[in-house]
Amino acid sequence: MPPTLYRDTNYTLRHLIEDIEGGRIGLPDIQRPFVWSAAKTRDLFDSMYRGYPIGTLMFWETGAEVGVRRIGTEAGDRAPQLLVVDGQQRLTALFAVLTGRKIVTKSFDEVNIRLAFRPEDQVFEVTDAAIERDAHFIPDITALWAPGGYKPTVRQFFHRLEQTGGRPLSNAEMDELEERIDGVRDLREFHFQVVELGASADEEQVAEIFVRINSDGVKLNQSDFILTLMSVHWEKGRRQLEDFSRSAVIAGLPGPSPRNAFLDPSPDQLLRVAVAVAFRRARLQHVYSVLRGKDLETGKVTADRRQEQFDRLAGAHTKVLDLNSWHEFFQCVTAAGFRSRKMITSDNALLYSYALWLIGRHDFGLTVDELRPVIARWFFMAHTTGRYSNSPESQMEFDLGRIGGLPSGDGEAFVSELDRIIAANFTGDYWDISLPNRLDTSSSRSPVLFAYQAALNILDAEVLLGDQRIRDLLDPSVQPARKLDRDRLFHPETLAGLGITDRRQVNAIANMAYVTWPTSELANTDAPHDYWPRITEAMDPEVLERQVRWHALPVGWEQLDYFTFLERRRQLIARVVRDAFETLTGERPAYVPTTPADMIAAGESQGTEFKACARWNVHTEQADKSLRHNIVKAVCGFLNGEGGNLFIGVADDGTVLGIEHDLGTLESQATVDGYELFVRQLLDSCLSTPTATTVRVRFPEISGNVVCQISVAAAGKPVFAKPAKGGSGATDFWVRVGNATRQLHGDDLLRYQEEHWG
Repeated sequence: MPPTLYRDTNYTLRHLIEDIEGGRIGLPDIQRPFVWSAAKTRDLFDSMYRGYPIGTLMFWETGAEVGVRRIGTEAGDRAPQLLVVDGQQRLTALFAVLTGRKIVTKSFDEVNIRLAFRPEDQVFEVTDAAIERDAHFIPDITALWAPGGYKPTVRQFFHRLEQTGGRPLSNAEMDELEERIDGVRDLREFHFQVVELGASADEEQVAEIFVRINSDGVKLNQSDFILTLMSVHWEKGRRQLEDFSRSAVIAGLPGPSPRNAFLDPSPDQLLRVAVAVAFRRARLQHVYSVLRGKDLETGKVTADRRQEQFDRLAGAHTKVLDLNSWHEFFQCVTAAGFRSRKMITSDNALLYSYALWLIGRHDFGLTVDELRPVIARWFFMAHTTGRYSNSPESQMEFDLGRIGGLPSGDGEAFVSELDRIIAANFTGDYWDISLPNRLDTSSSRSPVLFAYQAALNILDAEVLLGDQRIRDLLDPSVQPARKLDRDRLFHPETLAGLGITDRRQVNAIANMAYVTWPTSELANTDAPHDYWPRITEAMDPEVLERQVRWHALPVGWEQLDYFTFLERRRQLIARVVRDAFETLTGERPAYVPTTPADMIAAGESQGTEFKACARWNVHTEQADKSLRHNIVKAVCGFLNGEGGNLFIGVADDGTVLGIEHDLGTLESQATVDGYELFVRQLLDSCLSTPTATTVRVRFPEISGNVVCQISVAAAGKPVFAKPAKGGSGATDFWVRVGNATRQLHGDDLLRYQEEHWG
């Protein structure tokens, strides 16, 4: 029988409060934003008063010896022996009400939770001004547990009640009311069932137990564990993360502040940056064990190792919270054309770009001026392509790995490596195919829309038909005389007359522009071929020319049919984005394109996948039609993701095998042309949409072997594949996530489609 990881115990509420105050039980949330409403706290007390079950608490032995002080504190600040894993909000509510301690709200205000009790009908309420005046209530039950506060509170309650009623209370009435008040006071003897997990349980076991016994199905994540561990061994560090996060939200604080236009950071987000800087890790899976002082080889936990790892984290922690670094990094985001959090769809892109900024600054010795252009380019690429949207930890591990082998202090190598990764994502196919396809949406929160807006900021563009700068419209610190937003170039009434009423088509990104209509045109619903000549007739030709270029209007656009206009404008928008991005390169030489050999050497990732064969089974040494579905699935995944490259003739470990065996199965068509024909026919017969414009097939020679490189651009709409077992319809939805291709169903599929395409 396996050893038991827990023991069942019972605590009274009084003992819990005493252990929390004495430091034996760690309850860090009393100083952190309290997410429960006062009404939920009221319901908790009501349930306890009526004897209802209120759930099991779960504690975890920290492994800290009795008397051991926290890291970086004075000798009197002892580490708790038990940590609250499940029940923090309940205990915070109870502790705050019974002791009168203030809690911190979501807006970082410090307030008391004040609950009232009406003995007459045994009702709890959240105290307000009306209840304060109501003599039938004890307005603040905290007084019942205050030293020497119980009897005066009861006497005052009876006195107010008699004054209001105009008569003295009988002994029987007072006895009944006092008995009910005693019932509230006796809640301090309420028994809680507690599951205590031993120190030998690791974080994965604790998380699994938590999920299995938690009725709300709430899951713990790795950052929760590390912040929890910081509460035990390095409370000062966690406090600093929380104070920084709080200061970034509260306006009007004196002195320097982390407030910025792009991000309200949370402690766990800042922690992720520190972990990346300290340990070159994005996955937090093993960091918890490392910080416990655990040797990953032997499993042994030592205090010395724990101190050593926390010191390492503390060094990175100081760098992350440095206000100069923080604000210098956001200068990079501004340089990339972004102006406010309204343009940010991925906090991860900000956080991981900040981690790279810090690594470049401290480990590679780059100045802030040298970092600004390369991090601006990096953030522009990462945000536009959604680099850290799916499996962000895996992707960041890959990026950290790419710079991990560079010589320390070699800033030029650091910049060159980031630029190589950027070039591998911003390929010619991306600009010509993927980006226009991604623009085929009406989503107002699309990363590619924000890339276009950033491009207009970089180019210092004016609004169409006006002289106001778009960067001023998007800058939160600038208050324009009148609000100006994007508007349709083809009016809905015009489109309705053409039979086009679908909301997605009417509100397509390519039909929207930042435009200032002349006053005489504000109520106009004419078609472009009517209004465009009369509006532009008196405009300066040079001004009109640059605005047409910035706003990506095709030549003779007003004469085009609507869908031709949309297609051509998407191409031109992509060109504007590319032109703007290339201005971020400054005087640097042109990028060196990433070769197929480089991609293979980097291993499988979000944008790269390997298949040994598409037709020949290397294990049975014969032709195998079942392998073809793997190709269809992989291409479908890239189409529904951010695009990528599938290499056939490469083993999972990156060994180049070539496609010689596959070619042998083609018999009379055993040439690369015959192989491309096989690939094209396979994809067109098994996918829901033709791939002529989204898939390119090449045959590079690597290490003397010819491989098949299938370059896939992101699709502009969902693509489905036929099931592996065949069937007449393409019904399976695949998407590339990290270094794996996943099938999505039901709500997950609908949610992904909404987030990805709008």
